[in-house]
Amino acid sequence: QVQLVESGGGLVQPGGSLRLSCAAFGIDFSMYAMGWFRQAPGKAREFVARIGIGGTTNYAESVKGRFTTSRDNAKNTVVLQMNSLKPEDTAVYFCQALRLTLAYWGQGAQVTVSS
Repeated sequence: QVQLVESGGGLVQPGGSLRLSCAAFGIDFSMYAMGWFRQAPGKAREFVARIGIGGTTNYAESVKGRFTTSRDNAKNTVVLQMNSLKPEDTAVYFCQALRLTLAYWGQGAQVTVSS
């Protein structure tokens, strides 16, 4: 059974930092590109960041220079480090495992940026 389990969400003040982790179970982790998406209330889910199987990363323009994603294939884990957080970053964050047309999703982690 495939599972993606996210952790590390919470409440943070503007300008603060949070670190999200996503642990994968039941897949050959090293063969999957790992992505992060987010969905704010009343809005569509949007792309945040992705790291390929070779470690290449790409980011949405809105988070470039503030967010960093990395992966540890030995631990089947991907991390999203979020710095200089803004209120508009408030959303439920989802991790995704993608191989060709096969995609798996985590359950989501709430991130709230508010003073």
